[in-house]
Amino acid sequence: MKALLLAGIALSAMTVGANAQTYVLGMKGPGAGNPFWAAVEAGAIEAGEENGVEVIVVAPPQESDVQSQINQIEDLIAQGVDGIALAPTDPNALAPVVDAAIAQGIPVVFVDTQGTNEGVSFIGTNNEVGAALAAEYMCENLPEGADVAILQGLISQSTGQARATGAHEGLEACGLNIVAEQPANWDRAEGLSVTETILAGNPNIAGIFGSNDNMALGAVEALKQAAMLDNVMVVGFDANPDAANSILAGEMTASIAQAPGNMGKFAIESLIALSNGETIEDWVDTGTVLVDASNAAEYQ
Repeated sequence: MKALLLAGIALSAMTVGANAQTYVLGMKGPGAGNPFWAAVEAGAIEAGEENGVEVIVVAPPQESDVQSQINQIEDLIAQGVDGIALAPTDPNALAPVVDAAIAQGIPVVFVDTQGTNEGVSFIGTNNEVGAALAAEYMCENLPEGADVAILQGLISQSTGQARATGAHEGLEACGLNIVAEQPANWDRAEGLSVTETILAGNPNIAGIFGSNDNMALGAVEALKQAAMLDNVMVVGFDANPDAANSILAGEMTASIAQAPGNMGKFAIESLIALSNGETIEDWVDTGTVLVDASNAAEYQ
C-alpha cells in the first residue's frame, strides 16, 4: 500500500494507481503543525495498510482556502479514484463537487464536518454534545453569573456551528453570563488576538471556551500576557498533545477529546464497504470525553 501525502499543490501530474483500489482523504488543513489532522491522516493510512488499498491524503494549505480544496477534489474525480472521504472547508461550496463524484459512481463520506449533500454519511464527533460537555464542566467549576466567553471556529462549517451552539446553550442554561462570542477561525494567533480584545472589555471574565485547542492555547497566551491566567478557566476542544501538556502544566484547565484517528480509519473502511455494495450508518459517531489534569497524560 502506498500513501501519497499532498497539501496545497497541483495534482495534475499525479497518476492514480491502476492496480490497487485508491481512496482519498480530503482534509480541511494539512497535518503538519496540527496534531488533530495528523491523527486523522494516520488513521486513514492505517486503514489503507490493513486493507491493502492505496490512500491519497490531500489538504489545502489553510482551512480557509476553499478553492484549493475544490480544485484538489475535482482533479481526483477526473482521475477516477474509488472513493472520497471529505472534510469540507465550506460544505455549501463543496456540495457541487460531491454531487459530481456521486454522479460518476464514486462513493463519498464526510469526515469531521458534515456536508449539505443528502444521503452522504458522516464519520465524526457529535460536536454539539462535546461542546455541551465542556459547558457542563465550566458550569460545575464557576460560580453562577460569572462572565464567560466563547471563541468560535469557522461558523460557515457545521463543526463551528455545532460547537458554538452546544457551548452557548450549556453555559446559558446554568446561569453563566456570556459576555462575548467571537470567531477566531480555528487559529492560535487569532485566538490570542481575539482574547486580547475580549479581555480589554471584560476585566472580570472567569472562563473561556475555545472551540478548538489552537484557539484555547491562544487564549492562554493572551491571559499570560495580561497576568490573568490564574483567575480564568480555559477549556478547549480536541485534547491534542499540546493541549494535554498545557493542562498538565496548569495552564489550560480542560479539553474535550475526540477520536481523530478513528475518523480517518473508519472513513476509509466505510468507503471500502460502500465500494463493495454494503450500507453504512448515516452517522458514525466517534464519541467525546472530558480531559483534565486527572487524565491528560493519556493524550500527550
